[in-house]
Amino acid sequence: MPWIHYHVSNAGRVKACCVANIPFGDCNTQTFFEIWNGAEIKALRNKFAKGEQDKRCAVCQRLEAAGGKSIRMETHEKYGDLVNFDSAALPITFDIRFSNACNFACRTCWHGASSGWFPDAKKMGRNLGEVALLENITDFNRFLEQTGEALLQAKEIYFAGGEPLVTKEHYLLLEYLVKRKATKMRLRYNTNFSKLEMAKYKVLDYWQHFAEIEILASIDAHAELGSYIRKGFNWQLFLNNRDEIRKLDHLKFTIAPTISVFSIRNLPKLYKECLTRNVIEADGLYINMLDRPLHYNVKALPADYKNKVQEVYQIFYDWAKKHGVPKSVISQFKECESYMIAEDLSKQWPRFLSETKQLDELRKERLSEVLTF
Repeated sequence: MPWIHYHVSNAGRVKACCVANIPFGDCNTQTFFEIWNGAEIKALRNKFAKGEQDKRCAVCQRLEAAGGKSIRMETHEKYGDLVNFDSAALPITFDIRFSNACNFACRTCWHGASSGWFPDAKKMGRNLGEVALLENITDFNRFLEQTGEALLQAKEIYFAGGEPLVTKEHYLLLEYLVKRKATKMRLRYNTNFSKLEMAKYKVLDYWQHFAEIEILASIDAHAELGSYIRKGFNWQLFLNNRDEIRKLDHLKFTIAPTISVFSIRNLPKLYKECLTRNVIEADGLYINMLDRPLHYNVKALPADYKNKVQEVYQIFYDWAKKHGVPKSVISQFKECESYMIAEDLSKQWPRFLSETKQLDELRKERLSEVLTF
């Protein structure tokens, strides 16, 4: 990935990817080429070229060891044949997080990735600074001047949260690309899908210009459980927005649940509900396996609950076989199972209970009303 991927993270730090804490530089204080040709990224390239691993890539390593598909594997499947180990070519995939702007406050998130988390984070003493909005790129025009050449030739730009569809810089970048006719790329989104416009910006006006749009909708459950896990979620609004984008026939829509202690048992129900309502095609599932914090990791579930999850999944497999569910979907369910039982982190369970109780009291919610462990 260090030959083809460029990720802008919190406070402008450029890293190897969104899950590996391997810093290459700071896009607010360094030029694009200083970072892309810098000593830090070259050191990682040399390490990987020798076939060596880096312990900071532990998230992918743990997922792969449990039989899952990591970001590394996925990226190599799509673009591995374009890697030139002897070339200083520009990156072809970008992951840009402009800020933590977000209108949700999901249970498994935090203030660093969501401005909507600020009120609760402040009450809990976990806020990053005294303002809700944290800007990662402090000078957008400078960023375009420094990075524009690379962006214009990219094959994929990935937008995630915060929430990209309520982030002004996201729309300004699309405007920049459209004006320069750099629209043959794929735009890929992780979005809570609650907004299709912000102020004067309507995202469908931009998406119609691009060759390929892929939506990975962040939904962990429908109805009450969905709203509990992702504060701000509205099931009916989600359905309305799904209908609104059907006019774009080049858009691929997929649900992308975060697999956590809250959502793993509900996954079959969510998939069936979305398939029945024609929200997704049969292959429209993309799981995000939560790694941290550990008390939300599915490995932290008590053994008896893990057994219940497996019972529910077996019933789903029987149903899936009768209804011709694609193997790609079934393999993702099996990935959830394998990851869950790969390790016993149940010592984290008391932490889960205490964190849930604290947040329930702040939000005047009750876990037992939506989910039973």
